[in-house]
Amino acid sequence: MRPRPVQSIASDALAYGAVHLDVTDLERSLVFWRDLIGMTVLGSEEDGAVRLGVVEGEAKVELVVLHPGATQPVQRGYSALYHLAIHTPSEAEFARVLGRLFAARYPNAPTDHVTHWATYLDDPDGINVEIVFETIDRVDEVSIVGGRPQILDSEGRHHAMTEPLDLEEVFSFKADEEISGPLPAGCRIGHIHLYVGDLDAARSFYQEVGFTPNMNGDAIGFADLSLGGSFPHRIAVNVWQGIRAPQAPEGTAGMKHFELFDPKAEGGPRELVDPSGNRLIVSPPA
Repeated sequence: MRPRPVQSIASDALAYGAVHLDVTDLERSLVFWRDLIGMTVLGSEEDGAVRLGVVEGEAKVELVVLHPGATQPVQRGYSALYHLAIHTPSEAEFARVLGRLFAARYPNAPTDHVTHWATYLDDPDGINVEIVFETIDRVDEVSIVGGRPQILDSEGRHHAMTEPLDLEEVFSFKADEEISGPLPAGCRIGHIHLYVGDLDAARSFYQEVGFTPNMNGDAIGFADLSLGGSFPHRIAVNVWQGIRAPQAPEGTAGMKHFELFDPKAEGGPRELVDPSGNRLIVSPPA
């Protein structure tokens, strides 16, 4: 059995909380995150922020918090969020979200990373989102060949890190024609990917936070880190927006900060800033 997100994070040293996003038009963003992606509105704050996620019985699991007030969309050439990844709990649920995107004719890019199925899309402000189903059971070995990642799968075949997704296989898991309805219980923020201005400094910083080196892609300006569990890709950093890329100007849409829960944390939340200016808040588990 392939582990579901809740199972795959069980042995991780840290766990993601919500990713907080600055957006230019709250109602327009809600149409994307609530109606298209399928998140449930869990509540709102006095400052107008809206909390979204999934409902699991009596529990509410926050995935994204939208903060209104940004004055311009995402800008390129800066250290910032590359994408946040929502990991789905089954092949069928991944197929259902993908079917909803296709039915809405919303631009997206289905991709097979071998470690996971994925599709990528932008919200109305240009914030990139990855929808994921983990397939780590297909992986035998990951290596760097000629400066680029290469995967040997469990059947002895070689793959590039990025290949077209077999949509026929994906949709074979779809139980019925129903594509509406909210994201189900078991969805989690499974990883994030950041643009940074200094690869070595970012890698060292996130190791100090609690991440573990997984893949060294220095040849392509990329580093991948895990959290010690079964899924290797928990945070990635790259310099693809430029060496020493600064933070975007005030008022730019994008990531405000992301949350991490640390079972070893003592006291209240700690706000940290990585060497490129990306912000995170580390707290004890709720």
